[in-house]
Amino acid sequence: MPLSEPVKRRQLHTRTIVIEGFAREDGLWDIEGRMTDAKTYGFPNRDRGRIEAGEPVHDMRVRLTIDLDLRVHKIEASTDASPYRVCPEIVPNYGKLEGAVIGPGWRAKIKDAVGGREGCTHISELLVAMATPAYQTLFSERAKRNADHPPLPSSGKRPSWINSCYALREEGEVVRREWPQWAAKD
Repeated sequence: MPLSEPVKRRQLHTRTIVIEGFAREDGLWDIEGRMTDAKTYGFPNRDRGRIEAGEPVHDMRVRLTIDLDLRVHKIEASTDASPYRVCPEIVPNYGKLEGAVIGPGWRAKIKDAVGGREGCTHISELLVAMATPAYQTLFSERAKRNADHPPLPSSGKRPSWINSCYALREEGEVVRREWPQWAAKD
């Protein structure tokens, strides 16, 4: 169902996030994200002179190279547009996330490695947003290798995604239908 009709208004800001997943020839996967922010009006900027309407205020990119266990083998970040000349200087710090595993605690790992003055708010937000697309990119391959495939009733392993959202709550219709052995008992 779409949102209700809004009150008459004027757009001021647009944030665009695009995240794509790729299978690599070497058996790893790349998850690439890009975040751009733009205003509907131009304004002066001390480091860039002037930022015109529609021109990115922020344009950040991240490439995570991961394995089937969602372990980060390599991370590359770039700042192609920012409000301050010094912003791109921080991107090498994101290498601290190499070796980390995307999963529970991912947001905390980002904060611990590159939080506050050690990172960029926008790149870190993009990394948080990249977690679910990373999982979705690897889902079919993980299922083929039975690493995280919905278990058979005899496997004895409860799927990790049960109770991960409203639709997959243990007392809900989806779990009762797809994984009845893990559904909440009435």
